[in-house]
Amino acid sequence: MESKKILILGGSGFLGNAIYKELCSYFDTYGTYCHAANTFASNKQFYRYDIENDDIFELLEKVRPQIIISALRGNFTAQIIAHRHLAEYIMDNDCKLYFLSSANVFDTYSKYPSYETDKTLSESIFGRLKIKIENMLLRLPVNQWAILRIPMVFGNSSPRIKEMKKHILNNEAVEVFPNLILNVTNDDKLTQQVHYLINRNKTGIYHLGSSDLVHHEDFIKEILERVGTFNPILKRVYTTNEDRYLAVLPKTNKLPKNLQFTYQDIIEDHVLN
Repeated sequence: MESKKILILGGSGFLGNAIYKELCSYFDTYGTYCHAANTFASNKQFYRYDIENDDIFELLEKVRPQIIISALRGNFTAQIIAHRHLAEYIMDNDCKLYFLSSANVFDTYSKYPSYETDKTLSESIFGRLKIKIENMLLRLPVNQWAILRIPMVFGNSSPRIKEMKKHILNNEAVEVFPNLILNVTNDDKLTQQVHYLINRNKTGIYHLGSSDLVHHEDFIKEILERVGTFNPILKRVYTTNEDRYLAVLPKTNKLPKNLQFTYQDIIEDHVLN
């Protein structure tokens, strides 16, 4: 059986590259890079793609993927145009798009966690961008797309953890949000879930985070305890007086038990590694 051809847009970024590493042994996997030329230019599986200046159709014609994973970052207007072109390509070709979205598509609804079929509404520019792209995909045939909504991502090489370590080393405060209730994930868990969805040809909307919720401050404190023995300075940031949720939980599209995890599992990963 011929291996599926996969193209990861944003394959040099933190999540895009983690997904590439997970999939490349199993599928004919390609990625794009923009700035990290020295690392990726010599890799025959990677193409240079600059979202603001390059035509995505040229890249798609070159690779002819059956599956596209979008982990693109960068200029918001350019992202919208690129995804509009992706939607056109998918309509004309036998191809699926897996779009990495965010819990921020619900950041206006702060009273409860959010489920797959809840209406999206966002106060943030980032959340509104993700909604705009989600809405483009929702107009496509349902067997050609998957929207993967992701909560805050941690992991040893994640930008969040790196930044926390940098603040601690410089004796700077680490920001925590005491009233924020969220669920979390890391690169390892997320890439395993994406692999499963591709393997099983799954489409639709998926909420890919821990199955339980935690206060941001408690979670960060526990991680900091695992990272080393020092007394980090915490800066508490209150955006509201009452608890607010930024959590995406699954109700309709649950993954198998072995792919479900708790926030404690994410914390443990920081110790064992």
